[in-house]
Amino acid sequence: MKRTSVRCNDETICSNAGAGVFCDAIIKMTDIDNNIIKNAQLIRTASVVSVTVALVLLLVKTWIWLLTGSLSVLASMADSLLDGAASTINLLAIRYSQKTADSDHPFGHGKAEYLAGLGQSLFIAGSALFILIQAVRRVIDPLPLEVGGFSIGVMIFALLLTAGLVLFQRMVVRRTGSMAIKADSLHYSADLFTNLGTVLALALAAMGWAVLDPLIAVAIALVVLYNAWRIGYDSSQFLLDCKLPPELEKRIFAVAMANEGVEGVHDIRTRLSGQTKIIQLHLEMKGDMLLAESHRIAKEVENEICKIAPGADIIIHQDPCREESG
Repeated sequence: MKRTSVRCNDETICSNAGAGVFCDAIIKMTDIDNNIIKNAQLIRTASVVSVTVALVLLLVKTWIWLLTGSLSVLASMADSLLDGAASTINLLAIRYSQKTADSDHPFGHGKAEYLAGLGQSLFIAGSALFILIQAVRRVIDPLPLEVGGFSIGVMIFALLLTAGLVLFQRMVVRRTGSMAIKADSLHYSADLFTNLGTVLALALAAMGWAVLDPLIAVAIALVVLYNAWRIGYDSSQFLLDCKLPPELEKRIFAVAMANEGVEGVHDIRTRLSGQTKIIQLHLEMKGDMLLAESHRIAKEVENEICKIAPGADIIIHQDPCREESG
C-alpha cells in the first residue's frame, strides 16, 4: 500500500520506484495557478470595497438621522456602523487567511475566513438587538420626525449603493467561493431590506404615518437577526470540517473509476480550508501490481481530479482489491 499526497500546483513530484528514483512530469504554473492568484486578488479587492462602502453609508445615514431623528434611520445607521467594523475584521482575516502554509500550519490559514464569518454573525446579531431595544423605547415614548424629500432621496442613494456592492460581492462569491465574502454579502443583502424599510418609513412619516416607524424598525431587526443566524451557522459548519457538496464527491468517484487500472474507490473524504479543497480517497488496485505502476495510476487519477477541483490538496491511498486483501 502506498500513499500519494500532492498539491495540484506543485512544480515537481518525485517518488521512489524499486531501486531507482524517477521524477514525474513537472507541473508548472498554468492557467489554474493564475486563476487562483486572480481569485485571491479579487477577494482582497472585494473586502476593501466593502469597507469603503460601509464608511460612505455610515456617514450618509448619520447625516440623515441628525436631520430627521427617525428611528428607522438610526437603526440603519447602527447597522452600517457594525457593518463597517465587521467588514474591517473581514479584511484583516482575509489577508491572514491568504498567507502561505508554514511549519505550524501545514494546511494553510484558510480557516481564518470562517472565524471572520462567525465574528460577523455576532456583530450583526448585536445590531439587531440594538434596533429592537430602540424600537420598543420609541413605541413607549414616541418622538416627532422631521422628514423631507431630500432625506428620502439620500436614503435611496444609500439603497442603490448597497445594491451595487451586493451584486459585486455575489460575482466574487461565484468566482471564488469565498466564505468571508459570502458572509459579507449576506449581511449587506440584509442592509438592502434595512435601507428599503428606512425609505418606506420616511415616506410614510412624510404622509403622517410616523407611528409605523418603530414597527418597520422591528421588521428590519428580525431580518438582520435571521441573516446573523445564517452566517453563524454556515461558518461554524466549515470550522467543523463539513464535507463538500455530494455532487463533487460523486464526480471524484466517477473520475477515479474511469481509470482502467482502478478496481474500486472507497473512503472519499472532503473538506474546505479557505480557498483550498482538501480531498482524500482510497483507490483499490490489483494486489500483484508493481509499486511504480500503482503510483502512475494514482497520479493519473489525481491529475483528473485537479481538473474538476483546481488548486485542491489531494491525498490518495492505494490499496489492494478488497477481495485480495481478505
